[in-house]
Amino acid sequence: MFYMRNFVIGDIHGGLKALLQILEKSGVNANDTLIFLGDFVDGWSESPAVLDFLIEIQKRQPCVFIRGNHDALLLDWLTGNTENFDEQMWFIHGGAATVKSYENIDETTKNKHVEFLKSLQDYYIDGKNRLFIHAGFTNVKGVEFEYFKPLYYWDRTLWETALALDTTLSKEAITYPNRLKIYAEIFIGHTPVTKINESVPVNRASVWNIDTGAAFKGKLTIMNVDTKEFWQSDPLPDLYPAEKGRN
Repeated sequence: MFYMRNFVIGDIHGGLKALLQILEKSGVNANDTLIFLGDFVDGWSESPAVLDFLIEIQKRQPCVFIRGNHDALLLDWLTGNTENFDEQMWFIHGGAATVKSYENIDETTKNKHVEFLKSLQDYYIDGKNRLFIHAGFTNVKGVEFEYFKPLYYWDRTLWETALALDTTLSKEAITYPNRLKIYAEIFIGHTPVTKINESVPVNRASVWNIDTGAAFKGKLTIMNVDTKEFWQSDPLPDLYPAEKGRN
Protein backbone atom coordinates (compact mmCIF):
# COMPACT_ATOMS: atom_id res chain seq x y z
CA MET A 1 0.00 0.00 0.00
CA PHE A 2 1.31 3.42 -0.95
CA TYR A 3 0.80 6.47 1.25
CA MET A 4 0.68 10.04 0.03
CA ARG A 5 3.89 11.75 1.10
CA ASN A 6 5.29 15.22 0.55
CA PHE A 7 8.85 15.77 -0.58
CA VAL A 8 10.77 19.02 -1.02
CA ILE A 9 13.68 19.28 -3.45
CA GLY A 10 16.51 21.81 -3.40
CA ASP A 11 18.16 23.84 -6.16
CA ILE A 12 19.00 21.60 -9.14
CA HIS A 13 21.02 24.01 -11.33
CA GLY A 14 21.06 21.90 -14.48
CA GLY A 15 22.12 18.71 -12.70
CA LEU A 16 19.66 16.18 -14.13
CA LYS A 17 21.84 13.21 -13.12
CA ALA A 18 21.61 14.30 -9.49
CA LEU A 19 17.84 14.72 -9.70
CA LEU A 20 17.39 11.22 -11.09
CA GLN A 21 19.61 9.86 -8.32
CA ILE A 22 17.64 11.37 -5.45
CA LEU A 23 14.27 10.40 -6.88
CA GLU A 24 15.47 6.80 -7.04
CA LYS A 25 17.12 6.82 -3.61
CA SER A 26 14.05 8.28 -1.88
CA GLY A 27 11.66 5.75 -3.39
CA VAL A 28 9.27 8.40 -4.65
CA ASN A 29 6.09 7.02 -6.21
CA ALA A 30 3.19 8.46 -8.21
CA ASN A 31 1.12 9.16 -5.08
CA ASP A 32 3.74 11.50 -3.62
CA THR A 33 3.74 15.26 -4.02
CA LEU A 34 7.04 16.77 -5.13
CA ILE A 35 7.71 20.40 -4.20
CA PHE A 36 10.58 21.90 -6.16
CA LEU A 37 12.09 25.05 -4.62
CA GLY A 38 13.35 26.54 -7.89
CA ASP A 39 16.65 27.28 -9.62
CA PHE A 40 16.23 24.40 -12.03
CA VAL A 41 18.84 25.87 -14.37
CA ASP A 42 22.29 27.53 -14.59
CA GLY A 43 25.39 25.67 -13.49
CA TRP A 44 25.69 22.21 -15.04
CA SER A 45 25.13 21.33 -18.69
CA GLU A 46 21.65 19.80 -18.61
CA SER A 47 19.36 22.76 -17.94
CA PRO A 48 17.12 22.11 -20.99
CA ALA A 49 16.93 18.42 -20.08
CA VAL A 50 15.96 19.29 -16.50
CA LEU A 51 13.07 21.41 -17.77
CA ASP A 52 12.00 18.65 -20.16
CA PHE A 53 12.00 16.18 -17.27
CA LEU A 54 9.97 18.48 -14.99
CA ILE A 55 7.40 19.12 -17.70
CA GLU A 56 6.93 15.35 -18.07
CA ILE A 57 6.97 14.32 -14.41
CA GLN A 58 4.04 16.59 -13.57
CA LYS A 59 1.93 14.47 -15.92
CA ARG A 60 2.29 11.40 -13.71
CA GLN A 61 2.30 12.77 -10.18
CA PRO A 62 1.44 15.90 -8.15
CA CYS A 63 4.13 18.57 -8.42
CA VAL A 64 4.62 22.12 -7.20
CA PHE A 65 7.17 24.22 -9.04
CA ILE A 66 8.48 27.35 -7.30
CA ARG A 67 10.21 30.13 -9.24
CA GLY A 68 13.90 30.70 -8.53
CA ASN A 69 15.95 33.72 -9.52
CA HIS A 70 17.86 31.71 -12.13
CA ASP A 71 14.58 30.52 -13.65
CA ALA A 72 13.45 34.14 -13.93
CA LEU A 73 16.75 35.08 -15.59
CA LEU A 74 16.45 32.27 -18.12
CA LEU A 75 12.90 33.30 -18.95
CA ASP A 76 14.08 36.86 -19.60
CA TRP A 77 16.83 35.58 -21.88
CA LEU A 78 14.58 33.20 -23.81
CA THR A 79 11.96 35.89 -24.37
CA GLY A 80 14.43 38.67 -25.21
CA ASN A 81 13.44 40.68 -22.15
CA THR A 82 17.00 41.87 -21.62
CA GLU A 83 16.70 45.66 -21.48
CA ASN A 84 17.59 45.69 -17.78
CA PHE A 85 19.45 42.40 -17.92
CA ASP A 86 23.07 42.11 -16.79
CA GLU A 87 24.08 39.34 -19.18
CA GLN A 88 27.72 39.33 -18.11
CA MET A 89 26.78 38.83 -14.46
CA TRP A 90 24.36 36.05 -15.42
CA PHE A 91 27.06 34.34 -17.47
CA ILE A 92 29.44 34.37 -14.49
CA HIS A 93 26.81 32.79 -12.22
CA GLY A 94 25.87 29.83 -14.40
CA GLY A 95 24.21 31.46 -17.39
CA ALA A 96 27.07 30.67 -19.76
CA ALA A 97 26.55 26.93 -19.36
CA THR A 98 22.83 27.35 -19.93
CA VAL A 99 23.27 29.39 -23.11
CA LYS A 100 25.67 26.78 -24.46
CA SER A 101 23.23 23.99 -23.62
CA TYR A 102 20.54 25.72 -25.71
CA GLU A 103 22.65 25.88 -28.88
CA ASN A 104 21.01 22.79 -30.39
CA ILE A 105 17.53 23.15 -28.87
CA ASP A 106 14.75 23.72 -31.41
CA GLU A 107 12.23 26.54 -31.18
CA THR A 108 9.33 24.26 -30.31
CA THR A 109 11.18 23.02 -27.23
CA LYS A 110 12.24 26.54 -26.29
CA ASN A 111 8.61 27.65 -26.46
CA LYS A 112 7.60 24.77 -24.16
CA HIS A 113 10.26 25.89 -21.72
CA VAL A 114 9.05 29.48 -21.87
CA GLU A 115 5.50 28.40 -21.04
CA PHE A 116 6.74 26.22 -18.19
CA LEU A 117 8.89 29.02 -16.74
CA LYS A 118 5.95 31.40 -16.96
CA SER A 119 3.79 28.93 -15.03
CA LEU A 120 6.06 28.73 -11.97
CA GLN A 121 4.61 29.76 -8.61
CA ASP A 122 6.12 32.45 -6.41
CA TYR A 123 5.36 30.40 -3.30
CA TYR A 124 3.19 27.60 -1.96
CA ILE A 125 1.46 27.28 1.42
CA ASP A 126 0.19 23.81 2.27
CA GLY A 127 -2.71 22.75 4.47
CA LYS A 128 -0.49 22.71 7.56
CA ASN A 129 0.55 26.37 7.11
CA ARG A 130 4.00 25.45 5.84
CA LEU A 131 5.50 27.92 3.39
CA PHE A 132 7.62 26.82 0.44
CA ILE A 133 9.49 29.65 -1.28
CA HIS A 134 12.77 29.96 -3.15
CA ALA A 135 14.40 32.80 -1.22
CA GLY A 136 12.19 34.64 1.24
CA PHE A 137 10.01 37.68 1.86
CA THR A 138 10.28 40.90 3.83
CA ASN A 139 6.76 41.92 4.81
CA VAL A 140 6.08 41.23 8.49
CA LYS A 141 2.48 40.21 7.69
CA GLY A 142 3.46 37.44 5.29
CA VAL A 143 4.08 36.64 1.65
CA GLU A 144 0.67 37.85 0.42
CA PHE A 145 1.58 41.39 1.48
CA GLU A 146 5.00 41.54 -0.20
CA TYR A 147 5.24 44.76 -2.24
CA PHE A 148 8.30 43.93 -4.37
CA LYS A 149 7.45 40.47 -5.73
CA PRO A 150 10.94 39.56 -7.05
CA LEU A 151 12.07 39.31 -3.42
CA TYR A 152 10.32 35.94 -3.37
CA TYR A 153 13.28 34.64 -5.38
CA TRP A 154 16.04 37.17 -4.59
CA ASP A 155 15.79 37.84 -0.84
CA ARG A 156 18.52 36.67 1.52
CA THR A 157 17.43 38.50 4.67
CA LEU A 158 14.99 35.81 5.84
CA TRP A 159 17.73 33.18 6.02
CA GLU A 160 20.26 35.60 7.49
CA THR A 161 17.74 36.60 10.16
CA ALA A 162 17.06 32.97 11.04
CA LEU A 163 20.78 32.22 11.21
CA ALA A 164 21.58 35.20 13.41
CA LEU A 165 18.65 34.77 15.80
CA ASP A 166 19.49 34.20 19.47
CA THR A 167 18.33 30.63 20.09
CA THR A 168 17.41 31.49 23.68
CA LEU A 169 14.99 34.24 22.61
CA SER A 170 11.36 33.38 23.32
CA LYS A 171 8.83 33.65 20.50
CA GLU A 172 6.84 35.82 22.88
CA ALA A 173 9.66 38.37 23.15
CA ILE A 174 8.89 41.77 21.65
CA THR A 175 12.09 41.59 19.59
CA TYR A 176 11.37 38.17 18.06
CA PRO A 177 11.07 38.64 14.26
CA ASN A 178 7.44 38.64 13.15
CA ARG A 179 8.35 36.95 9.87
CA LEU A 180 9.37 33.86 11.80
CA LYS A 181 6.05 33.63 13.67
CA ILE A 182 3.65 33.50 10.73
CA TYR A 183 4.18 30.01 9.35
CA ALA A 184 4.54 26.63 11.03
CA GLU A 185 7.66 26.02 8.96
CA ILE A 186 9.37 27.66 6.00
CA PHE A 187 11.30 25.73 3.36
CA ILE A 188 13.79 27.64 1.20
CA GLY A 189 16.70 27.22 -1.18
CA HIS A 190 18.68 30.04 -2.83
CA THR A 191 21.58 30.35 -0.36
CA PRO A 192 23.67 27.17 -0.15
CA VAL A 193 24.24 25.84 3.35
CA THR A 194 27.80 25.11 2.23
CA LYS A 195 28.43 28.80 2.88
CA ILE A 196 28.18 28.00 6.61
CA ASN A 197 30.22 24.80 6.19
CA GLU A 198 27.21 22.50 6.23
CA SER A 199 26.40 19.77 3.71
CA VAL A 200 22.92 18.67 4.78
CA PRO A 201 19.62 20.57 5.25
CA VAL A 202 19.83 23.12 8.04
CA ASN A 203 16.98 24.23 10.32
CA ARG A 204 17.06 27.58 12.10
CA ALA A 205 13.99 29.09 13.78
CA SER A 206 11.68 26.75 11.83
CA VAL A 207 13.30 27.80 8.53
CA TRP A 208 14.62 24.79 6.63
CA ASN A 209 17.29 25.49 4.01
CA ILE A 210 17.37 22.63 1.50
CA ASP A 211 20.01 24.10 -0.85
CA THR A 212 23.01 21.87 -0.18
CA GLY A 213 25.28 23.38 -2.82
CA ALA A 214 24.45 21.38 -5.95
CA ALA A 215 25.46 24.33 -8.15
CA PHE A 216 28.96 24.15 -6.72
CA LYS A 217 30.74 21.19 -5.09
CA GLY A 218 27.82 19.96 -3.01
CA LYS A 219 24.98 17.49 -3.41
CA LEU A 220 21.33 17.73 -4.39
CA THR A 221 18.86 16.97 -1.60
CA ILE A 222 15.30 15.67 -1.36
CA MET A 223 13.58 15.67 2.04
CA ASN A 224 10.37 14.20 3.38
CA VAL A 225 8.53 17.30 4.61
CA ASP A 226 6.85 15.48 7.49
CA THR A 227 9.52 13.11 8.81
CA LYS A 228 12.56 15.23 7.79
CA GLU A 229 14.31 12.14 6.46
CA PHE A 230 16.44 13.14 3.49
CA TRP A 231 18.44 11.64 0.66
CA GLN A 232 21.30 13.15 -1.33
CA SER A 233 22.95 12.68 -4.69
CA ASP A 234 26.64 12.23 -5.27
CA PRO A 235 28.57 15.52 -5.30
CA LEU A 236 27.76 17.21 -8.59
CA PRO A 237 31.41 17.51 -9.73
CA ASP A 238 31.59 13.70 -9.54
CA LEU A 239 28.54 13.41 -11.78
CA TYR A 240 29.89 15.99 -14.25
CA PRO A 241 33.69 15.55 -14.04
CA ALA A 242 34.39 17.41 -17.28
CA GLU A 243 32.49 20.51 -16.15
CA LYS A 244 33.02 23.35 -13.70
CA GLY A 245 29.44 24.06 -12.65
CA ARG A 246 29.48 27.38 -10.83
CA ASN A 247 32.89 26.72 -9.28
